[in-house]
Amino acid sequence: MTPDIATAPTGSDGWQALDPCVHCGFCLPACPTYLATGDENDSPRGRIVLMRALASGELPPDEPALRYHLDRCLGCRGCEPACPSGVGYGRGLEAARSLLSAARPNRSPAGLGVFTRPWRYRLVLGAARVLRATGIPALLAGRGRFRFPLTMLAASAPEPRPKRAAMPQVASPTRGTVALLTGCVAGALFDHVHQATRRTLAVNGYRVTEPTGQGCCGAPHAHAGDPVTARKLVARNIAAMAEVDWVVVNAAGCGAILKEAGHLLGTDEATAFGARVRDVSELLAAAGPRPGAELSLQVGYDPPCHLQHAQGVHQEVLTVLNAIPGLSVRLLPGADQCCGSAGIFNLQHPELAGSILDAKLEAIRQADPPVDLIVTGNPGCLMQIGAGVRAGVLAVGLAHPVELLDRSYAAAGYYRQDAR
Repeated sequence: MTPDIATAPTGSDGWQALDPCVHCGFCLPACPTYLATGDENDSPRGRIVLMRALASGELPPDEPALRYHLDRCLGCRGCEPACPSGVGYGRGLEAARSLLSAARPNRSPAGLGVFTRPWRYRLVLGAARVLRATGIPALLAGRGRFRFPLTMLAASAPEPRPKRAAMPQVASPTRGTVALLTGCVAGALFDHVHQATRRTLAVNGYRVTEPTGQGCCGAPHAHAGDPVTARKLVARNIAAMAEVDWVVVNAAGCGAILKEAGHLLGTDEATAFGARVRDVSELLAAAGPRPGAELSLQVGYDPPCHLQHAQGVHQEVLTVLNAIPGLSVRLLPGADQCCGSAGIFNLQHPELAGSILDAKLEAIRQADPPVDLIVTGNPGCLMQIGAGVRAGVLAVGLAHPVELLDRSYAAAGYYRQDAR
């Protein structure tokens, strides 16, 4: 029997996830907002005090200071691996934001309604893609509330390639069939990453499909405290991707929410679905992956928060990158810290997000030897760091890990080439 989405499990277990907190403070140096502001209320420990007060009724949902400090949390979950007590901070934040949202149902973040219908976000993001193609966003690159979003859009553009690599011929896939989540922002602005994902998985023995009926993963709504809409969107994707061995995702935030489908919906079907979700690096690492041609590049890997902290995926990406001969890969200082993107956080809190990004850019600037590329596996991170690099006039490129493997495979001659 299909459960009522609106009455599926809420955040009650979220409050319980905060119970192990003993206010030790190990989370403080792991929190980007605390490091940027020095305010205890902008730390996980301080926010847990606020969330407990909210849960007990000591503070009402309309308390301005409560909303202010909880809204300023990135939701990066960097505090979770730093916590010796195993506090489930992300679940607690989810419960708190759900309660806050319920108290002001008509004040949800602007624009999220676009992502509930595929035709809406295709229209809006299609217009953004056209604007990107004009070159205007690149010409206006810089910091500031108006210019930085345009710079982010410019940073989403693929590098120009002289030829288009066609799909490799895989006579008999040996590793099963995977459904590629095309998503919303990723599908519209990062189709070049999707193309690289399809090709590299095919080379490694997977059959890649793109089921119809899928859509936005629901992560923006879950993070904004709208679990009802998030559940509807997750349920849509579950229904669309029922007949495959794996669901492959190349956007860390999307992968994190789909892996938690069982928690969101509370059904055996959703739990089984979540267990089949894999980041593209996990599937490639499971296959080896097949080595490619040499690429002589200095690469700084910056792990997305929702890949390393929420999903616990780290070594698999390094395995993929290490399959490329000649590549020198290293983590830069602060690689465990958020870049400040966090969904739409950088648009809602541009000054705080900018302060967090500055620390990331300084690590890139101080790298010795200098890096040629920053590699990260999430669209938001690619746009945020890419915009910072462009605005700061740094001579550094940005790429998704799978794009580098794809480039290596093309150089190795694994693909046919279209002359178009």
